[in-house]
Parts: sequence; C-alpha cells; structure tokens
Amino acid sequence: MPSLIPGPDPDTKPHTTDSSPLPWQTGTTPLMLAPMQGLTNRALRAHFIREVRPDVVFTEFMRVNAAAAVKRLSPSDLKEIAAVEEGVPLVVQLVGHGRDPLVSAARSAQEAGAVHLNLNMGCPYGRMTSGLTGGGMLRRPDDLREIIPPLRDAVRGTFSIKLRAGYDDPEQVLSLLPLFESAGVDFLVLHPRTVVQEYEGAADHDVTARTVQATKLPVIANGDIKSAADGRRILEQTGAAGLMLGRGAIADPLLFRRLRGEAPTEPAGAERSRELVSYLREMQVRYRELFCGDMQVLGKLKAIICHMEDPGLAKLLKALRRSKSLRAFDAVLQEMV
Repeated sequence: MPSLIPGPDPDTKPHTTDSSPLPWQTGTTPLMLAPMQGLTNRALRAHFIREVRPDVVFTEFMRVNAAAAVKRLSPSDLKEIAAVEEGVPLVVQLVGHGRDPLVSAARSAQEAGAVHLNLNMGCPYGRMTSGLTGGGMLRRPDDLREIIPPLRDAVRGTFSIKLRAGYDDPEQVLSLLPLFESAGVDFLVLHPRTVVQEYEGAADHDVTARTVQATKLPVIANGDIKSAADGRRILEQTGAAGLMLGRGAIADPLLFRRLRGEAPTEPAGAERSRELVSYLREMQVRYRELFCGDMQVLGKLKAIICHMEDPGLAKLLKALRRSKSLRAFDAVLQEMV
C-alpha cells in the first residue's frame, strides 16, 4: 500500500517565487480540484475548500474573446480572478486561440490579480470553426510554437498547461515536451485520452507514466480517479507529481480526505447516504446565494448528481434526477436521512 498523502499545512505558504514558482508546497503530493465548466464555480470551490481543502483549485475555463480589441475576458470572469481563495492557490484557466488574444488575456488576468495561469488544451468540446480552442489546439501543433513561448513570457507567476494525450494520437504529448520545457512551462496536467475519444474508453495512465519519465516538468495525473484506490495506484504506476480530481471528486468530495487517510477509503452505505445529503443541502444553500430562482439552483444540483454512480443509492439518485422542483428534490433528500 502506498503511503498516505498528507494534507496541506495551513501554516506553510505555497511557493510563488521565481526560484520555485509552483502553487503547492515543495516536497508534497498535491491534490487539485479540476476545472469543470458549469460545475467548479466559486460556490462549489468554497464548499470544497471548507470541507476538504484541496491543495490547489482552478476556475472554470475563461473564454478569450479573439474578436475584441481590448476586453479579452468578460467582466463576470474578471470578478472571479484572484491569487488565492481562503488561502488556497487559485489557478485561472484560459481557453482560446491565437497568440495575441491569449497574451492579452493573460495580461488582463494578472492585472485583475491572477498569479497562476493555465492554458486549456484538453477540452474536447472547444470551438472548431472560428478558431481551434481547447483540445482542438492539438490539431495544429506547429502553431503552438508561435503561442506557448510568448504566452509564457507574458506570465509573471506560474504558467501551466492542461492537455489531452493528443488530438487523435495518444503519443502526441511526447513530441510536445521539448517545446514545453524550452518555453519554461512550470507544470503539466495530463488527461491521457485523445481529444477524439472525448470521455469514451479508459484513461491510459501508461501514457502518463511515459510522459513523467520523458520530462523534467512536474506532471499532474488526471482522468478516471474515482476512488482512493484509483488515486494511489495511479501515483504508484506513473510517478506523477500529484493528482487532479474531477468527476470522481464531484461525486464524492471526501475523495480528497480518503486519499489522505482522513476518511474511510470505502464508506458504508448509511454513511455514504448521510454524506450525500449533507453535501447536496449545503450546495443548495450556496447556489441560492449565487444563482437566481429555484429552477436554476435545481439545474446546478442535478449537474452534480449526474456524476454519481452508486449502486446502493441508485433508486434515490434516479428520483433526484427526475425531480421537477426543489421541493420534490428536498423530499427525496429527506427520505435518505
């Protein structure tokens, strides 16, 4: 059994200096909350920070407006930007295309307070018509030589990249490592599926292991980490510097604590039911403060439970998904207590 992953020391600040610009403490194995569009808004991040305190959190991706002359980021996105949230480093993720728009957006984000910036080269649903964004950027790897170095130069703090293993070639990432290293990228987050796979099949962490072996850059493993056993196996298998938890953590926020040995690795049925009720009730309160109207809040709650696959709670989860109102949703939660 691999050793447990220690939680963050609240009395020790993460490194943000030029000599060690990582947003986590040196010598630790960071557990990061993944950026997930429509989910990891500030209400959900606040819940995770209070309950399980990830080592690093990410914003939802911020769309870069390539057509705007000046305002590359929306006013609502600019309001989300900060260096930290409740003492936890916040990484601002950009998605867009074109050197000049991305560089301009990076500067705007830093003026708004960002210290850690990340480029999304992994989303399989990026725009493919007006410009290749997200995972689509991997379709034109030659263009990256004109984008990555000036973007790195424009970022005063840390600059990282979240990417798929390739567009349609799962070994494409290996050919990009020299560019990332020479440009001075600080760390990579690798989801070892191809863009064309979307979320089909399994994340191939053999690719993660080969990437770790082929680069001096810290590589954070992402993809199909649904349990503490998954996370520990992937760390042991790959030698990754840390883990990024996405859908598995949305389904079970205590996955962070389970990986650290602070909560049972596999909760009992009754305990899991209580955890789920508490989680959804607290998120309902937070969503009421952020969103308008019961139906919007209900939609956000359903976006959480769509990631849950728990055979022991299948009937109740189905009832929650079918709820037509918050009152009906609350009635199902009451049955679970």
